[in-house]
Amino acid sequence: MPAKWKDVPKKGETTRLAIEDASVELFMENGYHATSMRQIAEHAGLALGGIYNHFRSKEEIFEAIIVDKHPYKRILPSILEAQGETVEDFMKNAAQISMVELKKQPYYLNLMFIEFVEFNGKHGALLLREIAPKVLPIFEKLVKSRKELRITNPAMLVRSFFGLIISFMLTEMIIGHSHLNALMPKNPMDAYVDIYLHGVLKEPK
Repeated sequence: MPAKWKDVPKKGETTRLAIEDASVELFMENGYHATSMRQIAEHAGLALGGIYNHFRSKEEIFEAIIVDKHPYKRILPSILEAQGETVEDFMKNAAQISMVELKKQPYYLNLMFIEFVEFNGKHGALLLREIAPKVLPIFEKLVKSRKELRITNPAMLVRSFFGLIISFMLTEMIIGHSHLNALMPKNPMDAYVDIYLHGVLKEPK
C-alpha cells in the first residue's frame, strides 16, 4: 500500500468522527441531556438510522468522545521531548505543556464537567484504560531515576499530577476574570507547581 494512503481514514471511521464532532458541538451548546440522537444525526448530516450503525446510544457516543478527544495524544510526545534535568524541571515542563494543549481544546474541560456531574465519573476507568499504559511508564522512570522523590508509588504520582492540572484549571476559571488574577505572579503555573512540590511552609533550619 502506498505510504500516502496509510493514514487515510476509512469511510466508516470518517462518519464516526463526524458524529463525535457534531455531538461535541451540541453538548457544548445545549448540554448533554438536552441533546437528542436525532439532533446529532442532523448535525452530522446523517439519517437517524445511520447514526445507529456506529453507536448504540448517546452515552456510547459520549464514552467515545471522552477517549478520542482527550489531548493526551499531543501532550505525551511533547512531555517526552522536554523532560528536564531535575524533577522540578520535569514537573514544570509537563504542567506547562499540559495547560497549553488543554487551552487549545477548552471544550474538553466542559466535557469532563459533564462526566463528573451527569455520570459521577463512571467513565473514568475507560479513559484510564486508554491513558494509563502510556502515562505510567513516564512516572515509573521518574521514580526510579530521581532518588529525591518522597513518593515512590508511580500510580500515586500520576494521580497527584492529574489533580495538580485539574485544580489549576478550575481555579483559573474561577479567578481568571477577577481582580485577584491581577495579583498573581507572572507565571502562576510555575508557582503552583512549586507549592505542589515543596508545600507552603519553609524548610526548618
